[in-house]
Amino acid sequence: MKTLIAGSLIALGLVSGMAQADSRFKESKHHREFARVTHVEPIVVQTERRVPRRECWEEDVRYETPDHRRKSYTGPILGGIIGGAIGNELGAGQDNKKVGAVVGAVLGASIGNDISRNSHQRGNTVEYRTETRCNVQQDVEYYERVTGYKVTYRYNGRTYHTRMDRDPGNRIQVRVTVSPVF
Repeated sequence: MKTLIAGSLIALGLVSGMAQADSRFKESKHHREFARVTHVEPIVVQTERRVPRRECWEEDVRYETPDHRRKSYTGPILGGIIGGAIGNELGAGQDNKKVGAVVGAVLGASIGNDISRNSHQRGNTVEYRTETRCNVQQDVEYYERVTGYKVTYRYNGRTYHTRMDRDPGNRIQVRVTVSPVF
């Protein structure tokens, strides 16, 4: 029985020692060290952004309003009366006076109409008002932003390159892989 217990303890010790050796081998398979950083270069991307800008100014604007005044017949009527009276006076004899009165009335009415139209020019009323006018312009702004860093480092006499999200400073942590030689 002593032999069985001693053998079991030895076997247990061997298995335990092998497990510890195996776990130490796995731990030592990957360990971390530091390498010296020799160069860091930011990766810069240029981007544009459009910014709306409102631009306003004062402007005189023309407005036309139709003239809705009623036409006056005073000019043609007065011209006809005056023309008829003058034609009647100038006409010689009874028959000529009637013809002169009619011709004078027609000519007087026409002249009265022309004078009336020129003195009261019909048309649109025009006025100017100052108004503020605005327009939106798009200004383009360019800016640069850093998207990462190109890092060069040396470890064990060899040069390596990598890309990182941040500047690592003077040194960078590296994972060293160790494997047994057979």
